[in-house]
Amino acid sequence: MPRHATPAERAADSLHSAAIHLLRSLRREDARLGVGPAGLSVLSVLVFGGPKTMGQLAAIEQVRRSTMTRIVTSLERWGMVERLAAADDRRRIIVHPTSTGRIVMRRGRANRLAELVRRLEHLPDAEIALLARAAQLIERVSKDHALA
Repeated sequence: MPRHATPAERAADSLHSAAIHLLRSLRREDARLGVGPAGLSVLSVLVFGGPKTMGQLAAIEQVRRSTMTRIVTSLERWGMVERLAAADDRRRIIVHPTSTGRIVMRRGRANRLAELVRRLEHLPDAEIALLARAAQLIERVSKDHALA
């Protein structure tokens, strides 16, 4: 006889699926920016998380350093990032977002949020409030895990 899933397992399965579908559908908004998903992900890390070394970026994005070099080189060609020597050690290179990179990232975020708002506007206020509370819980679960 198969074991029944626990409430946490059922919630995790539903949340996982819903999050993937939501992010995938909102990612369509990014196509208008002219930057691929990998580049936008790196740009997001830099704009919202601050300058990073190539090693830090590769670890965050879970890719090889050579892959990160290719992504950063592309972003650099488009004028969205720049590599600068660290103040404390001129041999260490730090990747910084440029003003163009910040504008592109903010525009992308605004596009995704506007699309999400359009979708939410059709829901009753009580359901919107429920989603807002769920977002707080998801954020808490994400932070709790990051601290572990």
